[in-house]
Amino acid sequence: MAHQDRRAPGGFTRVAALAAVGAVLGASALVGRRNAPDPSHPGIRRWYRRLDKPGYTPPDAAFGAVWPVLETGLAIGGYRLLRRPAGATRNAAIGLWLVNTAMVGGWTQLFFREKRLGASAAASGAMVATGAAYVATAARVDRPAAAVALPFVAWLGFATLLAERIWRDNPDEGR
Repeated sequence: MAHQDRRAPGGFTRVAALAAVGAVLGASALVGRRNAPDPSHPGIRRWYRRLDKPGYTPPDAAFGAVWPVLETGLAIGGYRLLRRPAGATRNAAIGLWLVNTAMVGGWTQLFFREKRLGASAAASGAMVATGAAYVATAARVDRPAAAVALPFVAWLGFATLLAERIWRDNPDEGR
């Protein structure tokens, strides 16, 4: 007897949900990777290291450890929402999930590649707002999907404080 992929009416199949999550997060990761301040991008790395940063800036290794955890939470949440029945609230939650994943890659473009510190601080603040809206909307559809996004929103709050402080402490950069 063949295993049937049970899904809610209007929800994605397991394979389709996995493919959609992989494509969306993969695209965001590619944009982020293109702008990373690592040895493969020496100009970006030099510029980032030269910036005045506050004492609460995590070490570079912390960013590499945190983002896979945050991305995993986004992947789980997106997958769970895509499997739920179609409807206005579910679709709004998926839309906010898409906005947030796109903004992650967009933020790295603004901050690291374009060196637009003020714009990146504003974008980070907007990400906190859209992240919170995502959590609130997802909670009405699937509480576990919302719960796994809470660390993402918390990190965005910290990242916004950090981005604003870097912008303030480096007034001659990013103009």
